[in-house]
Amino acid sequence: MNENSSQTVKELSEDQEIKNSSELDNDSASQNEEDLSLESDIPSADSSSSRKNTDFDNAGFTQEEFASLLGKYDYNFKPGDLVKGTVFALEPKGAMIDIGAKTAAFMPVQEVSINRVEGLNDVLQPSESREFFIMSEENEDGQLALSIRRIEYQRAWERVRQLQKEDATIYSEVFATNRGGALVRVEGLRGFIPGSHISARKIKDDLEGEYLPLKFLEVDEERNRLVLSHRRALVEKKMNRLEVGEVVVGSVKGIKPYGAFIDIGGVSGLLHISEISHEHIETPHNVLNVNDQMKVMIIDLDSERGRISLSTKALEPEPGDMLTDPQKVFSKAEEMAAKYKQMLFEQTDDNEEIVTASSEAV
Repeated sequence: MNENSSQTVKELSEDQEIKNSSELDNDSASQNEEDLSLESDIPSADSSSSRKNTDFDNAGFTQEEFASLLGKYDYNFKPGDLVKGTVFALEPKGAMIDIGAKTAAFMPVQEVSINRVEGLNDVLQPSESREFFIMSEENEDGQLALSIRRIEYQRAWERVRQLQKEDATIYSEVFATNRGGALVRVEGLRGFIPGSHISARKIKDDLEGEYLPLKFLEVDEERNRLVLSHRRALVEKKMNRLEVGEVVVGSVKGIKPYGAFIDIGGVSGLLHISEISHEHIETPHNVLNVNDQMKVMIIDLDSERGRISLSTKALEPEPGDMLTDPQKVFSKAEEMAAKYKQMLFEQTDDNEEIVTASSEAV
């Protein structure tokens, strides 16, 4: 092949490459034109045609429901409210609690319980969920102060009010004594037993650490007063085994101008000065001495006030025997008590007959 033929073939080859390149460019341009054409058919965001559904009544929820949903996350915490929270951090001075507020709430260590605890771990554990009492408004950091103790305090008063209403007997440990009486805890609340309501057989200074049966005398949350009686609890227990007209043996534990206190098996009964003898007595000291052993008869049982009334006058064979011959009174005590019971029985029958006659007359 000569040089001219080679040149001709080369030129033809170059012309074909140019043609192919031109066709490819055209195809690309054509494709771009089609793409631009498609884009021109897509409505803009501002175009009303882009909004296929403008019927809000048929949407997933109404505007009212949407507002209500937002309201669930519009927290409005007030002092005194109870809220559910989750413990997420225990610190030396308190616990950090998540209650869903913008800032974690804080519970001081002294607010963890109404009872004394060694540390937060005695009551709380990380990730534990429970109720908390809101103590105050948000501080400058938007943080709320919480308490468990306030919840326990309220529920403790509710419990003791119910126990008082039921006239229940409770048992509690004496943790301290003072000049006026003894201190105990009931449902976590501090209670006081006046010295006059501690059994005559108990030495006040030796009571610490001892569990005592107790009855409620006063339950006053507003004044923070919880007053109890050991004596009344014992009297009630003893009363369940005693009856009016029964003769019991007792010991004189104290003498007052108005009478003597007689210990009868761990409880104290009052022998009033008017019940010592049929004869007039100036003072009980003229007839009785502390630690005297004697027989007395029960003439009244007042379980509500925890009082037992006693008499030796009802046991006198002859008026004045307690002044002249006490041993004669004690030796014939059961015999005189039987007569006393018979008299009470007859009086009861007479009263019933009077009531029946009155009813029939009407």
